[in-house]
Amino acid sequence: MNLSRPNANDATRTTNRSRNVVPMSGLCSRCLDDCTGNCEVFKASFRGREVIYPGPFGDITAGGDKNYPVDYSHFNIQGYALGAEGLPAGVDGNPDTATFPSVNTETDYGWDIKVKMKMPVFTGALGSTEIARKYWEHFAVGAAISGVTLVCGENVCGIDPQLELDANGKITLAPDMDRRIDIYRRYHQGYGEILVQMNVEDTRLGVAEYVSRKHGLDTIELKWGQGAKCIGGEIKVDSLERALELQKRGYIVTPDPSDPISVMAFKDGSLKEFERHSRLGFIGEEGFYAEIKRLRDLGFKRITLKTGAYGLRELAMAIKWGSKARIDLLTIDGAPGGTGMSPWRMMEEWGMPSLYLHAAAYDFCNRLAERGERVPDIAFAGGFSSEDGVFKALALGAPFVRAVCMGRALMIPGMVGKSITQWLKDGKLPKSVGQFGATPEEIFVNYEDVKNIVGADEMKNIPLGAVGIYSYTEKLRVGLQQLMAGARCFRLSAITRGELMSLTRECADVTGIPYLMEAGREEAEKILMS
Repeated sequence: MNLSRPNANDATRTTNRSRNVVPMSGLCSRCLDDCTGNCEVFKASFRGREVIYPGPFGDITAGGDKNYPVDYSHFNIQGYALGAEGLPAGVDGNPDTATFPSVNTETDYGWDIKVKMKMPVFTGALGSTEIARKYWEHFAVGAAISGVTLVCGENVCGIDPQLELDANGKITLAPDMDRRIDIYRRYHQGYGEILVQMNVEDTRLGVAEYVSRKHGLDTIELKWGQGAKCIGGEIKVDSLERALELQKRGYIVTPDPSDPISVMAFKDGSLKEFERHSRLGFIGEEGFYAEIKRLRDLGFKRITLKTGAYGLRELAMAIKWGSKARIDLLTIDGAPGGTGMSPWRMMEEWGMPSLYLHAAAYDFCNRLAERGERVPDIAFAGGFSSEDGVFKALALGAPFVRAVCMGRALMIPGMVGKSITQWLKDGKLPKSVGQFGATPEEIFVNYEDVKNIVGADEMKNIPLGAVGIYSYTEKLRVGLQQLMAGARCFRLSAITRGELMSLTRECADVTGIPYLMEAGREEAEKILMS
């Protein structure tokens, strides 16, 4: 099975010259000494470490495309011809009451104080990447009017050019964080929330103290990792002065901008950018509990945890310790990740793939529950982009999974909306868009819905990327309603693992979801023999 091509990918803007490629190395079977390129080995011969990352930075999101032996496409969803679970109390299921528009897609999360969302999806962490910064208005307004939670990711304060610190290195002013929180809150409709994520650097800078003191946020998120990489977050900067500033703030910056060799390389034009890296986190059980207590003492009502595609030990730590600490939501992110900037080969080759990790998460949660221990609300993440994926994740992890975290899929509509804005301004609508009209009202099928939410006068301030995100989440909502109605589940709590069937024996072995020729066979035999 050809799982990936390790020496060429559009993400790194590299290609193989030959149609015949060695599977393990990705090298062309015949390498010429006068080849003009452009495989990764060729490009790295003169651009070195730059080829580690997808590009161009700030203009793309990239996601690993390795084809794993088993993934969520190896499930199909059951449909039924009778029954209706999850209808409102006192309502009997019949063709007039059990219609797909009547399906309730609302969900909530939280140990004691719940947050409601209109849909069981929320954004991935939108942090210090350039994509997150320049599209923030689109992302934040879109999430707010759609009624879903928005996660403001790591390092936002630390890279803010206008950041102000006191003598102890703690934040006194973080204008970009202020902007991000204020935009979401301005359009918040009572569903979802904005929460801020913290890594090692954020903790040292006092991000939790700042957003609690100035903004009174109810929720803070600790970050152990993600599905994209097993190191800390990174960005690129194309200014020597900026690189030195970030180094002074305590970040790892490579190549070292204070090194005379790096300075000379930058001045002569060969070194075009620096990388800013976050430190690795080190997790201990007692330290974890102490940090949870510290954050609660600051006034946070909810504490969530994001963990990545680590192995079974770290997964067990997150679930067990999260249970003991009474965290409000645990997001479990599988490989291959998608991000604005993570090492490409790491996205391709590191970590537990989503389906394997999520199957183990259900097993661990179920074992705790059988012992009478309460499990934190769970969210699955790792490559989801459509309503069928949302349904499958909720079913695989039922009854513990409350929502799906979507990264790139909830960013793309914001980017599309921003592009449409520019195309309209330039009079250069591509046919793919222009076939629907020449104004936002004609192009966006949900334009009037958004105007009804925010008001006609406010609509002029709504970026089209936000309308795009609302349109996309509306597609997810209606599609999910249809799938749920077909499975006769009229609210999310009615979805069980029985709504899935495995298409392969291997999928059944990995997940415990029965092979499709065995799913429901016992009941079928009873009918046949009655």
